[in-house]
Amino acid sequence: MILCIGTTPAVQRVMVFDAVRIGGVQRARQVVEAPAGKSVNVARVLQALGRTAACTGFIGGPRGRFLVEHLDRLGIAHEFVPVAPETRLCVTVIDAAAHTHTELIEESRDVGREAWHRLEAALQRLIPRSRLVVMSGTLCPGGPVDFYARCTRLAVAAGIPCIVDATGPALLEAVAAGPTVVKPNRAELSATTGLDVQDGARRLVALGARGVVVTMGAEGAMAVDGRGLWRIRGPQVQAVNTIGSGDAVAAGLAAALQDGRPIAQAAALGVACGMANALTLLAGEVDAGEVRRLEQQIVVEPM
Repeated sequence: MILCIGTTPAVQRVMVFDAVRIGGVQRARQVVEAPAGKSVNVARVLQALGRTAACTGFIGGPRGRFLVEHLDRLGIAHEFVPVAPETRLCVTVIDAAAHTHTELIEESRDVGREAWHRLEAALQRLIPRSRLVVMSGTLCPGGPVDFYARCTRLAVAAGIPCIVDATGPALLEAVAAGPTVVKPNRAELSATTGLDVQDGARRLVALGARGVVVTMGAEGAMAVDGRGLWRIRGPQVQAVNTIGSGDAVAAGLAAALQDGRPIAQAAALGVACGMANALTLLAGEVDAGEVRRLEQQIVVEPM
């Protein structure tokens, strides 16, 4: 089982408009909803790749019930900690004429100290029973900034590979605990380290990460570990919705690391998953056949 940890799951609503005009009444031509949030997206992509995944984090209210009911229908295991605040709603607005998307994100709420204690108690059980752990997303307000570091230490102590997809102080704390791979995007890496892609990735390795994969949108990714640096490029695709593509990359990394692939080849599968996600309307939704087709076109270049 690959355990997907994220404290801020969400319900994702995608609304497609013929054209978006600010300031007037408009009607969507298509609306779809699905369970989401970074960790849930990772789990959904892993399931599409034929892997067994489970989710944990906080949920609350009717949207929390919607989320777990849909995960049950998808056959994805979960052990969430129930909390009083409502699970957040995120809305993607797609302008079909302009080929743009706008993401409206509801911030998560403070769940209280007791909820964090309950989640950490659950993770004391769940992490040692997992084959790999993926931690992703922002932390709820009021949460411990070293939360991902604590999870990383549990995984490292149990000899379990782990991936951290975070930014800022939460990422730096986790890096010091020695995760297998960290996966910031280019903007997150710059904001966290104040450096460009190559120097920033090398800095994270120097601080304790065993490997770093930096996603760069349509430009692919860069992978770095103690042995080298690689550029990963894919073919050009006509994106439908790029929301969740970074989560799909994390899922591909997890699947590849579970198979024992080195970091550059793991990043190649990750990039293929990210591109496949961009071809779909919903975040965290990929076609395994499309992933295989795209992976054959990925180019890995040592730098």
